[in-house]
Amino acid sequence: MTAELVRGQNHPLSQARLEIRVSAGTPIVAAAALSDETGRIHGVEWVAHPGAPTQPGLEVSRQAAADHRLAVDLDALPEAVHRVGVLLSLPAGGAGPVRFGAVAAPFVAVTGLDGGEIASYTLTGLDTESAVVALELYRRQGAWKVRAVGQGYAGGLAELLTDQGLPQAHQLAGSINEAVAQGLARSVQAPPPRTADNDRSRQTASPALGPDQGGTAPQGAPGSVPPTSPYGGQPPGVPGQPAPQPTYPGTAPDTSAVTQPSVPTAGSPIDYSHPRRQNAAPPPPPTAPPAAPGQPAQPVAGDATGWSMEERLYNQVWGMFEDLARTTAAYRSAVDFAESRMDKELEQVLSDPRSRIGGQGDAAREAARARHAQLVDQAREALDRDIAQLTAEADVVEPALPPAYARWDNPVWHGYRVPMEIPMALRLGDLHLPEADRIRIPMLVRLPLERGLWIDSGHTGSSDGSFTDSHALGRLGMETAVAHAARLLAVYPAGEFTVHVIDPAGSGAQPLAPLVQSGVLAAPPALGAAGVADVLGRLTQRVDLVQMAVRGGAADSLPPGFDTSQQLLIVNDFPHGFDDRAVNQLRYLADEGPAFGVHLMMVADREESSGYGPLLDPLWRSLLRLTPVPDDHLADPWVGHAWTYEPSLLPPGSQVLQQVLTQVATARIKRL
Repeated sequence: MTAELVRGQNHPLSQARLEIRVSAGTPIVAAAALSDETGRIHGVEWVAHPGAPTQPGLEVSRQAAADHRLAVDLDALPEAVHRVGVLLSLPAGGAGPVRFGAVAAPFVAVTGLDGGEIASYTLTGLDTESAVVALELYRRQGAWKVRAVGQGYAGGLAELLTDQGLPQAHQLAGSINEAVAQGLARSVQAPPPRTADNDRSRQTASPALGPDQGGTAPQGAPGSVPPTSPYGGQPPGVPGQPAPQPTYPGTAPDTSAVTQPSVPTAGSPIDYSHPRRQNAAPPPPPTAPPAAPGQPAQPVAGDATGWSMEERLYNQVWGMFEDLARTTAAYRSAVDFAESRMDKELEQVLSDPRSRIGGQGDAAREAARARHAQLVDQAREALDRDIAQLTAEADVVEPALPPAYARWDNPVWHGYRVPMEIPMALRLGDLHLPEADRIRIPMLVRLPLERGLWIDSGHTGSSDGSFTDSHALGRLGMETAVAHAARLLAVYPAGEFTVHVIDPAGSGAQPLAPLVQSGVLAAPPALGAAGVADVLGRLTQRVDLVQMAVRGGAADSLPPGFDTSQQLLIVNDFPHGFDDRAVNQLRYLADEGPAFGVHLMMVADREESSGYGPLLDPLWRSLLRLTPVPDDHLADPWVGHAWTYEPSLLPPGSQVLQQVLTQVATARIKRL
């Protein structure tokens, strides 16, 4: 049973691994601070915050959001730690509220890994405070307890941290605010709002507030014979001396405490931000020709705002997604209302003994059912009208999409040429709802990728249960990964995107054949434990090197010939061929890689790695889950519809993929 705490009340904790859930009515910053018996924070390394989201036994969100989940492993905390404080603050320098008294009272809950609530606390009574210590986990006589604190500070994080005894309080508060600002700048764009119910013009998209290793393990035996490559090329060799690897303190689920770097200066060789994202307001969209009297307006491709046709189409697609979500929500709400009203009327009929029998009762029941049918028909008529408009718009927009946004069967691919600039976004598949099964909304994600991709090859991948063979799902998962990788290679300029593959057992040889045979891979797919260690070591070292260069303001001092292109690592058959060290490196790349041009694409069944327990939970949470078969696992941010996702696969017998990859390989050779 959940303990609902009031300020100052405590409650015992019987579990060591916990999750702290924070819910607020506005984006807030969540952090966690370690302290000794007296409540003193010894240094900045004792605070987990968006700039350094992991510390021994702690993991917090990377940016401001209305909802947070903080992971705590009490057994992994250092011996000197006796208290863990959960700190909440309002983002500084933004356009949002500046005091907690102007927003809804934040709610904090401590839960187990199974999701069951242990204790909860609603922070009421706040006024001018902009930072608050919400909860405190503390150790008393060898046992852990949670206490509702609710201590607020009008001076913000700097005053809070100063009160906790941290000498560098003001510097750390500034670092946290800077990391939050950078997180907002990198966040994925949200669908633009409407100006009016019947206005089809799209407004400028605004940033959305998105979600969100201990020791070394023995490597492969030296001198072992490398496996035979099923790809026809030279097998990867075993390096004589492995590259130096970073070490991570502690044994918590994720304790790689790497500070978020500052934004690279414009024009530096390692600036991985999109070169054409602008903050100024774009020009208004083109106007459609006037419709005939009594006729609906004819849809026009690119009728949203934007600096270019590409940006206008991007905003228009998001607008279609929002329209379909809201009109479907209105229909479902109307149907629910009609059913509840009919149930209430029938209940009233049955509650009156005089109307239970005879013609009067039958007439009342028929009238209730007739009113229900009338309401449902009206709702369906409105839905059909909106769907017809969206269908007409989709029929106009789909043929006008550029290659980065288009399906593989779009004729635009037959005229493909290697681009000179990076597009704004990339299509990863289609989304649809059961009420409008004909409409397929392109699922667009911004470039460069800000999260890794996880193609789930588990048994739950099929919404209709038609795929039950794990081998068939694994093969289809690799085909999906190859299609996504080929699309990424196709939309980047020549030489600005590099793909690496880890396939320890060689089980993905056939699906990987188009990438291997066209010569677009950086090297043959890595095989065996030695190949896994080699690729992960090089990419981890690359992230470390770029990270140090950015932090030191020495982006121009990278080694001669350093490859500054975006890097993609495709991992098949995880965790086969991975030891503890490789798993830690993979988690590090998933967490830190995207900010420094290294992206992850995993084809894996989560159940196969269940032996690692909660250690890998942060890895799965950090990746965008996709499926190789249709699956209703994605939700919109407004009403939470379960959207069915369909991957972007090539039509059977199509030669488009080979033609595109051939052009990419040729362009790369000419560039060299």
